[in-house]
Formats: sequence, structure tokens, C-alpha cells
Amino acid sequence: MEAPMQLLSWRFIPVAVIVYFGTLVSYRLLLHPLARFPGPRLAAVTRLYEAYFDVVLNGQYTFKIVQMHKEYGPIVRISPYELHVIDSTFFEKLYRQEGRWDKYAWAYNGFSANGATICTADHDLHKARRMPLSPFFSKTKVAQQQDLIRQKVEQLCKRISQFSTSKKAIDLGAATSAFTRDVSTDFILARNYKSLDHEDFNAGMTNVFQDSGHIWRITKHITWFGPTMKSIPIDWIMRVADEGTKSFFRYLQDSTKDTEALLTATASPSSNLDAKTRRTIVHEIMDSKLTPADKSFPRVFDDVATVTGAGFETTASVLRLIFYHVFSNAEILQRLRSELRPATTNDLKVLEQLPYLTSVLMEGMRLSPAIASRMARIAPDRELVYNGWHIPAGTPIGMTTLLMHTDEMLYPDPMQFNPDRWMDLDFRKKADKTYAPFSKGTRICLGMHLAWAEMYLVLPALVQQFNFQFDGTIAEDFVCESDQFIIGTKGKGSLKAFVTLNKI
Repeated sequence: MEAPMQLLSWRFIPVAVIVYFGTLVSYRLLLHPLARFPGPRLAAVTRLYEAYFDVVLNGQYTFKIVQMHKEYGPIVRISPYELHVIDSTFFEKLYRQEGRWDKYAWAYNGFSANGATICTADHDLHKARRMPLSPFFSKTKVAQQQDLIRQKVEQLCKRISQFSTSKKAIDLGAATSAFTRDVSTDFILARNYKSLDHEDFNAGMTNVFQDSGHIWRITKHITWFGPTMKSIPIDWIMRVADEGTKSFFRYLQDSTKDTEALLTATASPSSNLDAKTRRTIVHEIMDSKLTPADKSFPRVFDDVATVTGAGFETTASVLRLIFYHVFSNAEILQRLRSELRPATTNDLKVLEQLPYLTSVLMEGMRLSPAIASRMARIAPDRELVYNGWHIPAGTPIGMTTLLMHTDEMLYPDPMQFNPDRWMDLDFRKKADKTYAPFSKGTRICLGMHLAWAEMYLVLPALVQQFNFQFDGTIAEDFVCESDQFIIGTKGKGSLKAFVTLNKI
């Protein structure tokens, strides 16, 4: 009798599984608070729908969402739990300073850096963690450190000049990435990792960051993947990795040691900075009113790694696009040189007042905002209303800046690099509500002013000193083709060019 009973119990398992999933599907389609919102039924049932486009098809869900909007309208249900809106009139209502706004933890857990300020989902905890960092990245603080950026600009120009005499092509894309990495680590950690000194500008690091989005996407859907990768001893990885990956892990080792050293120094009774020592974000965190847990090494290093990393390829990507369009268009190049010629200074405050230079930078950031992914926000304590739709409290709802920046209703001929559109001050004022290369609201990019300063200082230097003839590069190489969290392009980080000195 016992054996038949055991057989019956085993047969019950698949029945129970079928009943469970059948009930789950019915609930998500018919009874879930988001059941009435339009969208593909398969997306409403399971996240595996998104996983197919993002993991199997390499970051294509952003573009699948565009197709959903064409079929279902301006608001769609893109997963069992999440909504997406493509109407620009909703942007300022969703990304704002007033009220409590959480991030969607599921989207940021993929980075396996839960202690980082950028990955902190809870509104209040994020506010507490960001508070000691905000003054460090203020416009005033960045302006005070512009000599540091100018030194990197001069070093970049010196390296580029070497290629004008050698007649060899330079990978201006890798050089640009090296520049932004050196600025970021020096400004934030007061450490120079000397990417600009590498013969090939440490191009392998650029390649690693260009392809790093797949780990984030996989970890979103397979939560153990990222932590497992992090747990592998670095020595093991170094034995089998290619040169680019080795460069990346050497950077991790160096930044880990430097963070530990800074933590030790700040804990010392004699930790007062002398006149020659610059403060870092580690000092800001350790001198703040944050809890001891938020001052632990793992939490502090999460901030160090994400804040420095956020300044690498985001700024480099937009600069590569700008360099290509400026030096490929004789009219734009000449207008920039004419505007810059009377402004012999390289002072940041003066450069910020130049209208055409500003327009060029703004147009570059329109086409290449910091990230390609949607930025979901959650109103945890109140219902949101969009166009008659009542969105339940606690629902992740997002918009995608890149899609808004290329909306032909906002920007005629949106894929055309046209700085003149920003020379119209009325247009610029009107666009201010929906122009958001650094996002907006409580989660606006921490390093925004640093990125602006880098662009304002490096573009005039290259425009005045060099001419570039690009080798095999076309405008489509800079168009986003995959969501790597950052902008994933066909050309990735490469921009090969032949250099001559500008003698006019």
C-alpha cells in the first residue's frame, strides 16, 4: 500500500505545478492591479519575455518597447510589474524633486553593488547617502578643480600631437576613454591610473566597459550570476583573461587598495589633510553623519567603483560622437573655430558663455545621453495619474531619455546632428522640460558638472589644435543599437583617425 501512495504523491507534483502556474498566469492577466493596462500578454505573464530580447538578443528590449508603444499606445505594461510611458508631457511629472521617489530595485540589483548610492532604491536611504557627496560634485567644486582637467587635456593633446608626426592612425575613441578615466579617478580618488600614458591608451579597458552591459542584463534575470562572478578570485581570472579584461581587473585591484588606504588614513588620529592633499569621496563619506555600516569598506567601495565608473564611458561616448560630427563637417568646425578664436582663454567660466560651443555640446548629449535604458521610478506612498490611467502606488513606471531625445515631434529630423536647433533660445527654453541627458529629479546624475567641465575644456583644445580625417567611420556607427545600460553602438569605443596640426 505504501508504494502506490508514494507513486500517487509523485504524480501529484506535476499537477500541482500546472495548477500553480495556471493560477499565476490567470492572476497576472485578470486580477493583478496592472491587468487593465495595455501591452503584450506574454510580457504581462513573465519577465522571460524581456529576458529573451535583452539576454538572447543582446539588449534589444528598449527597441521592442518602441514597437509596443506603436501598437498599444503611449502607456504599456512591459512586464508583470512595470509600466512604460513614451509621452514627453509626463516626464516632468515623473522625474521631479517633490515627493518620495524610489528606484526599481530589480533593475539595479543587476550591478551587484547594492551599497552604491546610484543603486540605492529607497528614497530616504538614497538621500542620506547622496548628501555627503553632492557638495563634492557641485559646480563650484568642479570649477575649483578645473586645473586638474586642463592637465589631462594637455596630456591628451600631447599624445595626439605625436601621431601627427608619425603619420600613423590614432584610435581617438580609445584616447577619449583614457582621458575620461584619468579625469574621473583623479578627481574622485586623487589617484592617477595613467591610462593616457599607455601606448594604446589602454584600449582593452574601453572594450570591456563597452561590453559590460550583458552581465547587468543577465544578473537582472538570474540573480546569482553577478555575485558568483564577483566571488571568483581575481588571480584565477588573470590566468585566463584577455588583455582588456586583465586591465580592468588590475584597475579593480588598484582602486580597491587605494580605497582601503584612504579608509585607513581617515581613521587615523593624525588624518588631517595637509595643503597638498586633496579630499576624495572617501573623506566625504567618512566625515559625514552616515551610520557605521554605511562607512564600511564594502559599502564605500561600491560607491567608489560606481561613481568613478559612471564617469568613464558615458562622457567618452558623447565626446566621440561630437568629435566625429565636428571634424566631419567643415561648416561646424569653422564656426566653432571662429567663435573660439577671440576667446584665447581656456577658463571654464568663459567657455560656458560661448553659444555655439554650448549648442554643439547640447546636441551631442541629445543624441548620446548617459544611458540607453529606461529609468523606472516608484511613488511608494501615492497613486499617479497619466491621461486618465490611475497607476497604483508602488508601481515601477519608467521613461527612456534616448527615445524622448529622438522624438521627431520634439526635434525635427531627430537623427541629424544639428547644433543650430539650440541657437534658438526660445527652442532651448521650451525643450528644457524634456531635455535630460543627465536625467532629472531626485536622482539626477551626481557627476553632471564634472562631465560638462570635461566637454567644455577638451573640445575647444582639439578644435583649435588639430584636424582629423576619420578612417572608415560613418555617422551610423554612433547610433544606439543595443541597451548596455550605457549607449551601445555599432562602432563601440573605436574612432580611428589620421591627425594633422591646425596651423590657421
